[in-house]
Amino acid sequence: MDHQTAETGPVLTLTQSAAARVAALRRAEGDEGLMLRVAVSGGGCSGFQYGFSFDNEVRLDDLTFHRDGVTVVVDETSLELLAGAEIDYVEELIGASFRVRNPNAASSCGCGSSFSL
Repeated sequence: MDHQTAETGPVLTLTQSAAARVAALRRAEGDEGLMLRVAVSGGGCSGFQYGFSFDNEVRLDDLTFHRDGVTVVVDETSLELLAGAEIDYVEELIGASFRVRNPNAASSCGCGSSFSL
């Protein structure tokens, strides 16, 4: 069974800023094949937390999303909690980070890395 590309059903989007940052980080790593893996796990100060990492493997339960030559990989379970979410990269005076705008989150913590349903 091949991995799935999410063309219908739950969608996860990547902003232009996030795609540009992922591309820059791939160049810095020297591996243009790296993909941004987004996952949701239990924990954090609000019940669930977002995790970001680089991966060069697409697993059987993964779905892929693409923007500007960048691929985001999300497992099916995490996608259930991320359906309709937008991944952004924000630079502020206090620092720069990936941010998730998740319509499924009832609340989120001040750091923006955890949420509750």
